[in-house]
Amino acid sequence: QVQVVESGGGLAQPGGSLRLSCAASGSIARIDQMGWYRQVGGEPRVLVAMIPRSGSIKYEDSVQGRFTISRDYDKNIVYLQMDSLRPEDTAIYYCYADLWTGVIQHIDVWGQGTLVTVSS
Repeated sequence: QVQVVESGGGLAQPGGSLRLSCAASGSIARIDQMGWYRQVGGEPRVLVAMIPRSGSIKYEDSVQGRFTISRDYDKNIVYLQMDSLRPEDTAIYYCYADLWTGVIQHIDVWGQGTLVTVSS
């Protein structure tokens, strides 16, 4: 069974920083993309940042210059460094992976979500 598990959420003050981590595990042949989405209340999930195996990193406009996504390709881990946090960054953050399994099946995998709260 393939899964991704997030860690690192919590409470931060405005202007502060948090670092999220997400590790993919299981029978994985290759991960094409890993990234982060966030969701507020009943609104749709929106892309925060995505890092492909090759090609350009994508950021949502409001986090550009404040958030940095990085990836450890050997360990199948993706990180999201969040600096200069704002109250409007408060959301549940979900890890996402677009991958090929060991039995050559192309699937999308989502984490369970981690809550980030930015408040004084």
